[in-house]
Amino acid sequence: MEKNKKSKISDYKLKEVKELVELIDSHNTLMFASIKSLPAKNFQKIKKGLVEKAIIKVIKKRLAIKAIESSKKENIKDLKSYLKEDIAIIISDLDPFELAAILNETKSSVKAKSGQKSDRNIEIEAGITEIPAGPAVSEFGAAGIQVKVSGGKIEVLKSKVIVKSGEVINQGIASLLGKLDINPFNVGFIPIVAFDHESNKIFTSLIIDKNELLFELKNSLLFSRNLAINIGYISKDIIGLLLAKALYQEQYLTNLLNKSENTNVNSVEVK
Repeated sequence: MEKNKKSKISDYKLKEVKELVELIDSHNTLMFASIKSLPAKNFQKIKKGLVEKAIIKVIKKRLAIKAIESSKKENIKDLKSYLKEDIAIIISDLDPFELAAILNETKSSVKAKSGQKSDRNIEIEAGITEIPAGPAVSEFGAAGIQVKVSGGKIEVLKSKVIVKSGEVINQGIASLLGKLDINPFNVGFIPIVAFDHESNKIFTSLIIDKNELLFELKNSLLFSRNLAINIGYISKDIIGLLLAKALYQEQYLTNLLNKSENTNVNSVEVK
């Protein structure tokens, strides 16, 4: 009886591996994302939001390795070394970077917990809070924050970093952040590595800051435009600026010539 039970479980696992192999071989992107510390409620919410864009699987490491080894895609086998605990397998036809950007947008903010190690500085900014005067004043004092009572509410007099990156959050700080409705952390799927079938490449740097990227693109565009103007490179995007530059230079030279002529005339009259 026990032997049959084991056989049945084994067949189920083999079926699970087979289904995963078929999904991997029939889609463009295979991504591993960390789901460490991600609450089940948040996991299900993100999974539901991606239902039309990606397939999400969470299976045992040994079975995932078996599926990767069984795939027809040779280069995909190099992903095995990235398989760890608390990993979600994401399969999609989206480009890896497009998928990573979507995952980044699905993150949600969560409260700080006592005993949690912070990965960033946490600051309480100066200003009037919604917390009424009372016992909470001592909590601010314990955190080293200067306060006063304004209109029955606690006012923070000076902004202060109460937790530095790398420090462990204690119960008092966690309680104070909760009262202030400050949710300093984001949880979600953290992209680790992805295989792109179209390019047949593995990508490990998938997290892109859109604002930073936009800033860099604007700077690159500005630099390129200035370079094109300085070397006189003619294109439909630059021709208007080159003509404006030529007009300015023509006016500048005309003014110089007029000034020179006037100076000569005055010199003659003085003589």
